[in-house]
Amino acid sequence: MSKPVTHASDTEQERQRLADELLADHGPHWAEQYKPGSFGCHELLDRTSLVADLVEQQVLSHPACVQNPDWFALAEQAVSVLRELYQQVGAAHLDDKSHEANVPSPDRWSN
Repeated sequence: MSKPVTHASDTEQERQRLADELLADHGPHWAEQYKPGSFGCHELLDRTSLVADLVEQQVLSHPACVQNPDWFALAEQAVSVLRELYQQVGAAHLDDKSHEANVPSPDRWSN
């Protein structure tokens, strides 16, 4: 079995296709509810953690996976990539929240 070849341009085309669908379905401001610091971004963070845990507990440690070095290596890569995604989303999410915490609210401006 050979690995599927994914080119960066194919990945970007798929991302853009999905963004276009969201635009068509939800209008021009669809991304606002998913930017870092939002509930939508927190939801992605939670789902990424959940899926990484699921892959680690149910796939990586499955006896059929453990007995095959190639499968185990792929499953371990999947867990590692999901953990890295979690770290990157979390950093952006928390960075945005920390900026919000340092911005005075409008009622503080009128002191």
